[in-house]
Amino acid sequence: MARGKLRIYLGAAPGVGKTYAMLCEAHRRLARGTDVVIGFVEHHNRSNTAELLHGLEAVPRRAMEHRGAEFTELDLDALLARKPQVALVDELAHTNVPGSRNAKRWQDVEELLAAGIDVISTVNIQHLESLGDVVEGITGVRQRETVPDEVVRRADQIELVDMSPQALRRRLAHGNVYAPEKINAALSNYFRPGNLTALRELALLWTADRVDEYLQTYRAEQGIDSTWQARERIVVGLTGGPEGATLIRRAARIAAKGSGSELLAVHITRSDGLATGGSPQVLIEQRALVESLGGSFHTVLGDDPARALLDFARGVNATQIVVGSSRRKAWQYVYGPGVGSTVARDSGDIDVHIVTHEHVAHGRRGRLPLREVTDLGRPRAIGGWLIGVVGPLLLAVLLTQVRDSGPGLPTDMLLFFSVTISAALVGGLFPAIASALVSSTALNYYFTPPTHALTISDPKNILAVGIFTVVAIAVATVVDVAARRTHEAARSQTEAQTLSALAGTVLRAPTGEGLAALLDQVRETFQQDAVALLERADEHSPWTCTAASGSNSPARPEEGDADVPLGENLALVLSGRVLPAADRRLLGAFAAQASVLLERRRLAREAAAARRQAEGNRIRTALLAAVSHDLRTPLAGIKANVSSLRAEDVQWDKADEQELLAGIEAGADRLDHLINNLLDMSRLQTGTVTPLIQEVDLDEVVPFALGGVPLESVRLEVPETLPMVPADAGLLERALANLIENAVKYSPPDVRVLVKADVLEPVAGGAMGVPAAEGGGRVELRVVDRGPGVPEEAKEKIFAPFQRYGDAPRGAGVGLGLAVARGFVEAMGGTITAEDTPGGGLTMVVSLPAVEHSPESVDGFTDSDQRAEPPAEPSLTTPPLAPRKTELA
Repeated sequence: MARGKLRIYLGAAPGVGKTYAMLCEAHRRLARGTDVVIGFVEHHNRSNTAELLHGLEAVPRRAMEHRGAEFTELDLDALLARKPQVALVDELAHTNVPGSRNAKRWQDVEELLAAGIDVISTVNIQHLESLGDVVEGITGVRQRETVPDEVVRRADQIELVDMSPQALRRRLAHGNVYAPEKINAALSNYFRPGNLTALRELALLWTADRVDEYLQTYRAEQGIDSTWQARERIVVGLTGGPEGATLIRRAARIAAKGSGSELLAVHITRSDGLATGGSPQVLIEQRALVESLGGSFHTVLGDDPARALLDFARGVNATQIVVGSSRRKAWQYVYGPGVGSTVARDSGDIDVHIVTHEHVAHGRRGRLPLREVTDLGRPRAIGGWLIGVVGPLLLAVLLTQVRDSGPGLPTDMLLFFSVTISAALVGGLFPAIASALVSSTALNYYFTPPTHALTISDPKNILAVGIFTVVAIAVATVVDVAARRTHEAARSQTEAQTLSALAGTVLRAPTGEGLAALLDQVRETFQQDAVALLERADEHSPWTCTAASGSNSPARPEEGDADVPLGENLALVLSGRVLPAADRRLLGAFAAQASVLLERRRLAREAAAARRQAEGNRIRTALLAAVSHDLRTPLAGIKANVSSLRAEDVQWDKADEQELLAGIEAGADRLDHLINNLLDMSRLQTGTVTPLIQEVDLDEVVPFALGGVPLESVRLEVPETLPMVPADAGLLERALANLIENAVKYSPPDVRVLVKADVLEPVAGGAMGVPAAEGGGRVELRVVDRGPGVPEEAKEKIFAPFQRYGDAPRGAGVGLGLAVARGFVEAMGGTITAEDTPGGGLTMVVSLPAVEHSPESVDGFTDSDQRAEPPAEPSLTTPPLAPRKTELA
């Protein structure tokens, strides 16, 4: 089944007449015999629009109820069953009533299209999802109903329904859009002339982009390469040189002269990877400049820059090309006319602007076209010249000594040829050329008749010497090119390995340490004494050192031996030695990574601050909820009981009074408990909890933690042989009280809560069958319950503030007990963990360090003597279901 076609009327603003236009199109198609049905059309009580509904078949809407009100929606099933040729579905961005088949109306339209039904729909420009923030910034109104841009872009036809702001405001004033009571408010708010003009421009630009997509598709399908100047597109060619910024700004000024013009910057790189064609750092800066001016940056591979630039320009349907004046020297034009001239010659119907700049080659035209031999190193250059100039002379002297028994002219030529090749291998092209000239002269003077004269009598010898000179220069050129390519490849490999190590350093280092590691690597890679990343607030502020590596780092860019500016207010500065130009290209990559790491560190700090703020907001929100409910509940109970006691029309007997007073006391206790937990949580959040650590006996602290639970619900076992623990007795009591109260609260009535202590003594083999803790003993207190337990994935979440697991009732507290308990225990150097109780339930384990004593006690008994005694009975033991009096006896 073929997919249906979608036609959308895009409105520049509400009230421009998109629904009216849709209905007019429906009547035109109906007159041509097309089966047209109204699925959903909203006329908003506009008489002109409502009149167009007559004569069109409509599928009844589906009535739905939501929050006590009745709404009507598109009946998708009925429309699919009717299956017309064309369906009218108004307001594409509409959100359906909860309970509908789809959440959004555009999803209903997708189903109609999939069923082979053509759909005509409407949408306003402000409802496009990508423009939500822009529209809110213009009008101050956030659009809640949006449709994804891709849904609208996929439409087979988009027709813009537009109207000038003045005409639309007149329509509103005449009552053709809104009811009379809404006209003044609409004209003075949303429908202000500035708002309507901005919305109109958004609609025109968005539609122009869609039209451009249609045009590009058509040109590609038809194979059209010539430029259609339907829209100004300016392509600027960049080499990575310093003139790029000038060219970009010039191209941007050309683009600004025409509304809707597009700026595209393109850099052509060699496909062999040996010639970079520009500085990476300069290209990064130029990319940022292009993007800041609203353009786009592109990189294209091509060995012929002029051809690649023209192919790119024709591919994007460019109308103008901007290139810079050549930086070539005059003699270099013997190799060809240059990129700018070639582009201007072959551009055809594309206009070419050749822009002059300060980096155009002006002087030094009288110099010889000698290439600087610096990439092979100074020692090799000197050695090459010595071999090329002195070597032939020494060889000539040697051969003249054995002239009578010498090898002959052909062999002499091969010997001189080998000297020329050696000069090329060591020193490069120019020493080899010098060697060929000196060798040919020596051959002519010493070994070709007549000797000791620069004339040659035999024509064959003339040809031989000439061929020798040409072949020597050609071979030397090939050898020199191969040597340089090998050197460039080796350097490229080294740079690639360095950049790979750089990427690894950046990725492996933690967020806060990556910048320091990068600067250390810069210092080591370039053999510098110090490296500093300097930053300033603006051009008038002093420089400050953001990060540094090495000693005596420079405080200003002027104090360093090399610096790479990263914008106007950031610079990477090195001190130690001056870097050659080839190293500065690699340094630019390091500098770019340093800038990225600095930004990442700032973002990490901002993210951490945002997380802290979000956590604070969450706690404040939860605190507000707690105050609004959990604190108000006991207050309401207290007030009710007090009001009952003060009632003069009721005579309470003694038992009733006691019951009311007990309720008041219970409410006050609950209120006190909640407030204490809130205050404790506040102290923990602000870091003001300062434990007073002393040696504490657990059998003196634990019993006081049972004061807030029913006496018969706890069985307590605390052996008197426990070592003392370093803790704050008050904080420890509060923490244990919260754990015990939490266990009693969530346990069934017939399940006991057991507090059990396990001792881990630092002796060989341990105690109680448990290995000794490393570096000292631990004391564990276990609060065991037989409640429903907690799943493994929730055992850490229950310690978060304001968390109550499962379906805990609102009266169960604000969810601070476990958070406060963990905070207090960790403040004393202990830990709290949750474990499963064998057979069902939850066990809270409190672990505290044991106090280490000398092997000899104060009474003269050794520790081994004490361990030899049989274990004493616990001094404080409460049998199951024992009353509180028995516990404390």
